[in-house]
Amino acid sequence: MRRFSHALLLCLALPLSVSTAPAQPNAPSPETREYYERLLQTLPFNDTRSFSEAREGFIAPLPNNGVVKNANGEVVYDLQKFDFIMQGSVAPDTVNPSLWRQSQLVTISGLFQVSNRIYQVRAADLSNITFIEGDTGIIVVDPLISQETARYALDFYYEHRPRKPVIAVIYTHSHVDHYGGVRGVVDEADVTNGTVKIYAPEGFLEHAIAENVMAGNAMSRRASYMYGNLLPYGPQGQVGAGLGPTTSTGTITLIPPTDVITKTGETRQIDGLTLRFLMAPNSEAPSEMFFYISQLRALCTAEDAVHTLHNTYSLRGAKIRDPLAWSKYINETIYEYGNRVEVLFAPHHWPLKGNDRVLEHLRGQRNLYRFINDQPLRLLNHGFHKTEIAEMIEMPSGLRNNWSARGYYGTSNHNIKSTYVHYLGWFDGNPASLHKHTERDAAKRYVEFMGGPDALLQKARESYEEGDYRWVAEVVNHLVFAEPDNQEAKNLQADALEQMGYQAESGPWRNFYLTGAQELRIGVKELPAPTTASPDTVRAMDLDLLFDYVAMRLNYKKAGAKEFKLNWVFADTNQTYVLELQNATLNHIEGHHAPDAAATITLNRSDLNNVLLGETTFEKAIEDGTLQIQGDPAPLKALLDMLDTFDFWFPMVTPVPLDKAG
Repeated sequence: MRRFSHALLLCLALPLSVSTAPAQPNAPSPETREYYERLLQTLPFNDTRSFSEAREGFIAPLPNNGVVKNANGEVVYDLQKFDFIMQGSVAPDTVNPSLWRQSQLVTISGLFQVSNRIYQVRAADLSNITFIEGDTGIIVVDPLISQETARYALDFYYEHRPRKPVIAVIYTHSHVDHYGGVRGVVDEADVTNGTVKIYAPEGFLEHAIAENVMAGNAMSRRASYMYGNLLPYGPQGQVGAGLGPTTSTGTITLIPPTDVITKTGETRQIDGLTLRFLMAPNSEAPSEMFFYISQLRALCTAEDAVHTLHNTYSLRGAKIRDPLAWSKYINETIYEYGNRVEVLFAPHHWPLKGNDRVLEHLRGQRNLYRFINDQPLRLLNHGFHKTEIAEMIEMPSGLRNNWSARGYYGTSNHNIKSTYVHYLGWFDGNPASLHKHTERDAAKRYVEFMGGPDALLQKARESYEEGDYRWVAEVVNHLVFAEPDNQEAKNLQADALEQMGYQAESGPWRNFYLTGAQELRIGVKELPAPTTASPDTVRAMDLDLLFDYVAMRLNYKKAGAKEFKLNWVFADTNQTYVLELQNATLNHIEGHHAPDAAATITLNRSDLNNVLLGETTFEKAIEDGTLQIQGDPAPLKALLDMLDTFDFWFPMVTPVPLDKAG
């Protein structure tokens, strides 16, 4: 019988911590160098205001040079890998100079005083951790990705500030880099007994768990591209993520919130401070909120107004975000707090001070997301299609020359496409696009139409010499999919992707291009994969989501025409479910019991957690009596055998073998 843990594991969309040696990279082409020079002439590099703002309030550098280890002495974060990004240095000609500038800014690290009572540790993970000093204790805002980096940051803070207890934690939104380190700053026992409160927006727990479950394996694999974790660090490889340096790889934890904010205008008195909340759902995260501290005239806008154009669609894969709602939340904030705010801080990048400067930034961010929404809509209503629209639209000069509106993380190109899909879906309305051949099948036809592999490669090489790398990547991709073993084709496509990576302003675009080039040259290396189910995540999943996840894993060919029902009884949580297989689909409902079920399975949810976490097996649970089956056990065994497991290391730039479909 298949291990139950394999049947029900979930995946978090986290990048890997390992890298593999690439084939020797190429030098930048003349066209890439010319592109570099054009950017230097067109962007306002003489505007260095961001550097002084990012350094303001500096107290001390990160301990141990920014190296963080776990209890076993293994490195889970190492800022030293970015030492080649020297402050004040000229960008190498393998890195977009605008991205190099941003990488210099996000690697300015240490403990900083934001304003009276507010402190941040920056560049100790992908995100910032903020410490707000109340009358008797500390409020921690967004405790990083890993328990180890959060503990490291808290200890560092205590080296320079009074050792007051942590009395509250605020999760501004439901992404893992804003809650995963919570056990590094608080003990769950203190949360349980009420000593520490955890505040979060409505829907936080649901979205923190659910976003990465149903498509978790694919999302995790794509995240390994997005964050460049398979690339070597250096001017021809990984130079950061645009949003921050890189991700830690320690222990991801989660303690559920004790106090949920449900509507804009709610206030909380926390240790002598008044916090006013503004809800921002379906903006940068499905569950997100801002807050304003009245006594400090300080505003936290979560991740909705940082120093980059963010993603309205994440390249790792996620549901499309709503740029119109995003802009309106910022606009509401401007009109609600604009006449009194003096400090703006966020869980990424650096803070801003002074009412005029804060409002300048907020208006720019508001206008940025409104533009990303409205202009694609205008053109799609003229009948233009998403790819064409993305090429037609140019940011207005006020945004184009605003460093904080540049596309270091998101880009206008892929965000504009996501606006089209948000409103109209994938189909462009042209019936020729309605039922196209698969990429795998169409590739062979394209290669034949182009005169065969040799003719295609010759023409593609000519385009490469002309610097038309986008066309080379598109055309040669057909040959790679038609002939996945054609290394000559893969090498040429890799060369084109590499130059596109050198030119990219967005950290994720650069990482996708360079990682794709590396995989084309050396293939998929099956390295240690990320931990797919932390104990806290498994325990936090509700049973409804768990059964949804099982249903997604059902292989319809293995299910065939089989039909049966199973009753599930969870004694410790007093919950019952009916799981029904019919027409190769699994449906479930809570609170019912089917008299005609093939079997009734009784167990504790805590025992199921042990199976999910690999602490026991399904068979052993039956043997020791922690799981009891009344009726025929055969359908349950058959169900487990119908569930697919997913290989993490599926190919990204060559076809997936068809036998993986089952």
